[in-house]
Amino acid sequence: MKKQVKLDANGHRKFGIRDSVAYAAGDLGCNMSFALKGTMSIFWTQFMGMDLWYALLLIVVQVWDAINDPLIGSIIDADKRKYKRNKFLAYIWAGSIGLIIGGACCFLPFPNAPVWAKAIIFIAGYVVWDAFYTVANVPYGSLLSLISDDVKDRASLSAWRSVGSIFGNMLPMVILPFIIYDENNNLIGQNVFIAALIMGALGFLCFQFMIRNTEIRVDTAVELNEDAPKFNVLKAFVNFMKNRPAVGATIAAMGMFIGMQGAATAVTVIFQSYYHNVKISGIVQLFAMIPIVVFTPLARKAVAKFGKKELATFGSLCSMAAGLGLFVVLPNNTNLDLIIYIIFQLIFSLGLGIYSTVSWAMMGDAIDYNEWKTGAREEGTVYSLHSFFRKLAQGLGPSLILVIMVALGYIGENEGNQLWDVAVNMRYLVAGTYMFSAILQFIGLGLVYNLDKKTLAKMNEELGRGHQEPVAVTENTDNLA
Repeated sequence: MKKQVKLDANGHRKFGIRDSVAYAAGDLGCNMSFALKGTMSIFWTQFMGMDLWYALLLIVVQVWDAINDPLIGSIIDADKRKYKRNKFLAYIWAGSIGLIIGGACCFLPFPNAPVWAKAIIFIAGYVVWDAFYTVANVPYGSLLSLISDDVKDRASLSAWRSVGSIFGNMLPMVILPFIIYDENNNLIGQNVFIAALIMGALGFLCFQFMIRNTEIRVDTAVELNEDAPKFNVLKAFVNFMKNRPAVGATIAAMGMFIGMQGAATAVTVIFQSYYHNVKISGIVQLFAMIPIVVFTPLARKAVAKFGKKELATFGSLCSMAAGLGLFVVLPNNTNLDLIIYIIFQLIFSLGLGIYSTVSWAMMGDAIDYNEWKTGAREEGTVYSLHSFFRKLAQGLGPSLILVIMVALGYIGENEGNQLWDVAVNMRYLVAGTYMFSAILQFIGLGLVYNLDKKTLAKMNEELGRGHQEPVAVTENTDNLA
């Protein structure tokens, strides 16, 4: 006999493991496309031979990000059409289609093309990928605040999103180095293009699973009123800048991505020319994810006991300590140095893991804060502006780090054969980047973000949101978390 599904007071399926796994699948889909961005700098500097040209072009395409993210976010917010299930799910579905080929457009392998042609290939490919990624990612991030209004449920969704992100990074991190590098630690550009196509298709399947298993429980529908003021993008931006939780979470996210994306190229060079084994780089980084995996199942209870802001701030302090430890460099003994590197990577990952498991729940709370203070939810705009600044860090971070790398002697044409002094410089550069990343996270979380446990409880009470008990007593196969 088929088991009945428990319903909450509003007749929705009771929140359970199905919701968490489905939401994790969404970030898995995003990262199937996004994770290869860490390979972009190596592809365009070593295989395509662009070096500083790439740094300049990466800054140029951020102009598109400046238009793309808030524009799409405001379009989503202003869209009042009736959808069969939910408008966010509809936009995610459309974006997932484009991502099948969008990521591969960034890795078209034409190393012998003239510089102007390479520039066009890069800009056009990035614009196509970024457009479809934003169409899928902005509503996906906004969706968290609509799946449940319960604090612990949102913490669970945020933690499981981190799980999806982890597994989305594991595939390219561990497997790809064995596929896209040859025995001399040099990149095989054609293999990167093929891998991007395959990952785009896998991402599409992940999104479809998420869409089919997502339940919308928070009703934010509004009655259409012709006399109501029209949606104002400028006003929404001003509201965002007044939203301390959104600004604080955004500063922290920018710090996180500067550390993750900004240092990515230098990390690859370290394993190419310092440790002389680029294929183990993914395994080392996977090992560093152990603290994230260990902490994720504990996130829900930890949030209930300590609060999201409090936990995330503690995580940033762990990352700062690790960033300081990474400055311990023993260039004459790379085996011992590798052990030191791995140990402090673990500590840095612990801090990052504590923050990342609650980061998206913190943005969900920031969306509620916007409604609490202004009376307007503006999910798409708040999240898209957060996404814009995050992407700014993802673009400017690698660009500036690449400029510093070149100033420290890095030459893309040397591929995996950089001079030893250059390799040592990259080791220090990674330590400095991680330290700067951790400091930004602490500023955003500890000094700007103002939704501590007590304030969050007051906000939820005044918004009239809280946990709702189930109304059915039949066994629920979804409620396993």
